[in-house]
Amino acid sequence: MVLPRMAVTGRTGQIALSLAEGAEAAGFSLVTLARPEVDLAEPASVEAALLALAPDLVVSAAAYTAVDKAESEPDLAMRVNRDGPMMLARTASRLGIPIVHLSTDYVFDGTKGAPYLETDAVSPLGVYGATKLAGERAIAEASDDYAILRTSWVYSLFGANFVKTMLRLAASRDRLTVVADQRGRPSYAPDIAAGIFAVARHLLETSAPEGRGVFHLTGGGDTTWHAFAAAIVAGAAERGGRGVPVDPITTADYPTPARRPADSRLDCGRIERIHGVALPDWRVSLDACLDRLMAG
Repeated sequence: MVLPRMAVTGRTGQIALSLAEGAEAAGFSLVTLARPEVDLAEPASVEAALLALAPDLVVSAAAYTAVDKAESEPDLAMRVNRDGPMMLARTASRLGIPIVHLSTDYVFDGTKGAPYLETDAVSPLGVYGATKLAGERAIAEASDDYAILRTSWVYSLFGANFVKTMLRLAASRDRLTVVADQRGRPSYAPDIAAGIFAVARHLLETSAPEGRGVFHLTGGGDTTWHAFAAAIVAGAAERGGRGVPVDPITTADYPTPARRPADSRLDCGRIERIHGVALPDWRVSLDACLDRLMAG
């Protein structure tokens, strides 16, 4: 049986690596489009590579994600987060194939006081969120066959992320301080990948318009960065790691170049209703991640 071919932007990102790890079991053949051959900051390279590959579906997983650095590199962030995905969507439309694009909770300002719906007003606080929102709009203008998946607080075995940072700091410091007044939903990259595979399958099997558009895809449940950090350290200690106290601080105690949304919880009801996707509770997935990270 010939498996549908999925082209994924990025090669070393958390979601791209998780997609590569799970593709065969999910029933897809995966090919990555990444630098130096394909550079989202150079849209012409995107078009040429995608046309040559002619896949069945494209997943736009690569992005400029350095939230604080984006404040001083807005032009580069815009090229990568808007112009590259726009060319992906245009080329996918030319090929007659769907595109799945990863976006972020940072398109919201975090002032709603309840989980955000896809229909809620967007209002990014910084350059990163603004460029990701511009990418969403560019894709919607370039293609009718798309699913934009907003996610949040991504972590995994791969690359740099909050879980790995907390483990590293707990191994070398006597106590940690973590912001306690920002709330959101941690999302394990392999879970996100499983959700992407389910959405991609649905897009390939049906042309129903309700399967297209914007969806929220995060881990179940919510927490604060402080409580998340405390759970990481406690879970590591249960597996033989070093347990240290984790003290709460406020956002004001830890100033950063970019403002973060204080409450960026995303409501994931729509993707569950339409695509049948519901990711596990973040505590369950954190245990799975720690089991793998600390297995050796």
